[in-house]
Amino acid sequence: MAQNFVIIVGQKLNSFSMKTPKNNTLITVVGPTAIGKTALSIKLAKYFNTEIISCDSRQFYSEMNIGTAVPNINELSEIKHHFIQNLSIHDNYSVGDFERDALQKLDYLFSKHNIVVMVGGSGLYVDAIINGLDKFPDVDISIRKNLTKKLQQNGIESLQNELKSLDIESYNSIAIDNPHRLIRTLEVCVGTGKTFSSFKNKPKESRNFNSIKIGLTSDREILYNRINQRVDLMIDEGLVDEAKTVYPKKQLNALQTVGYRELFEYFDGNCTLNFAISEIKKNTRRFAKRQITWFKRYPEILWFDFNTDFKKMIKEIEEKLT
Repeated sequence: MAQNFVIIVGQKLNSFSMKTPKNNTLITVVGPTAIGKTALSIKLAKYFNTEIISCDSRQFYSEMNIGTAVPNINELSEIKHHFIQNLSIHDNYSVGDFERDALQKLDYLFSKHNIVVMVGGSGLYVDAIINGLDKFPDVDISIRKNLTKKLQQNGIESLQNELKSLDIESYNSIAIDNPHRLIRTLEVCVGTGKTFSSFKNKPKESRNFNSIKIGLTSDREILYNRINQRVDLMIDEGLVDEAKTVYPKKQLNALQTVGYRELFEYFDGNCTLNFAISEIKKNTRRFAKRQITWFKRYPEILWFDFNTDFKKMIKEIEEKLT
């Protein structure tokens, strides 16, 4: 769907003289969902003659296509992408696994290119590659099982309240409507007797590449309209049928995501289809708001309105490649 928001670049772009960076550089495109990150990442990859790493954790899974706004066939054919539908929803794949795999892939890509483009709205996954992950102690697996049982029996709000009482900092910073993230945070609190947040922001291993972050933004009303239009398009393209195919496995972590949870409620007979669609739109808007909050924490991000002329973006990026 991102093809609707491609930034048109004229022939004058060829007159730019691309500077050669002194070191390998990862250019990362971030921002809220439906803002046009895919289109921009492809333009950047074409301009710098390189490849793209996706760090959108919802696009890893081959069974989830429409609901995760995976780049379409034409977009995938324009530039080589990595970490797009490379997993099954049955795979247990953590952000730590992604950090390991993506860093290995970057080592390979930097052997061919001085610049690589990374794109995605999953803030934690972006941080994992650029800054490294915080290290947390192992906890007894029975704690996770007990928390999962609580989730199934009492609902997500019970776990949210528990986290609020144990670690208010994490409660205010993580995606508390993401059951997988919520359980991961709580199991550390319960298993160690310390807050999850106390293990964060420790010194991490440095990276062997430079980093430039590009952020796309827009007026809130424009963004929300784009989100609503994207959801309508997903429904038209067959999201309901796609959700039906994975409904028997709705308990899997990969499926605890906006666009699928709401339709599962419809399949369970708990709401009408129209209500489920309205909930997808509402929850996607909330998700976008959390993405904006996450990325606004980083002063080094170069922010552009999504309609900014591509040549202007290139000029500012090249000024950083020195």
